[in-house]
Amino acid sequence: MPKLIHVVNAANRDARVALHTLRAPPGPRLGLPGRAVRFRRFVAAGEHGLDDVLARSLGPDYGQQLVDGDPEIDTEIVGREVARTETVYLSSEGEVLHASPQIVEVLLDTFGDERERRAPEDVPANVNDALPVRWTGRRLAKRDAVRQFAFRRTLQIRHVDGLTYDYLFAMTRELAESGELVLVGAGPRGRDPLVFQENGLPSRGFLEGRVDGERYMLLLHLSDLELKRPKERTADAGNAEPAEGP
Repeated sequence: MPKLIHVVNAANRDARVALHTLRAPPGPRLGLPGRAVRFRRFVAAGEHGLDDVLARSLGPDYGQQLVDGDPEIDTEIVGREVARTETVYLSSEGEVLHASPQIVEVLLDTFGDERERRAPEDVPANVNDALPVRWTGRRLAKRDAVRQFAFRRTLQIRHVDGLTYDYLFAMTRELAESGELVLVGAGPRGRDPLVFQENGLPSRGFLEGRVDGERYMLLLHLSDLELKRPKERTADAGNAEPAEGP
């Protein structure tokens, strides 16, 4: 069953329409004609064959000893097929943690330097059949949008009856004729990013329209990354080196 969302257009007219996930065409299948490929996983090394363990027992330069005697191979473990696995958390010392670790959000600046650490906050979803997704006044030509944003996902908006067909068709034709994408967002003024599930990834939404006769395709492109040229790092005034004299 498709998900219903609430959409408000540029004329402040609203409707509840369906949101569908676009299915990518199937890729090439690996294997021979009539024979499927089965992927298997095997144990490559045991606990005593790890680098830090071998370095402690054989010394840091143990390469030749691997060639001469294969001390890293445990014949009871190496080569066994791996079936079902479970996640195990380890500390920085390699000890097993019997409780899930505390998650900390690390915020980075544009240069990749750590700016802040904080406890994660719950982010509620804001895309559903009650909270509206609104048009904004910002429009971008398609050729400019693909150079400014990295799109990670595309959804399709469809009508649920005859009235919503006319509503979406007019919206799609307007975008198709202008050759532009329109930015949509959540919140009272459409300025908030779109969050489709609780604690989901906030995204910017861009609507694109395509029309073929009486058929239409209204696409919602999602992006969480804006492509910008990084600013040059400047030295602090207190750490700047004095200029050399003549």
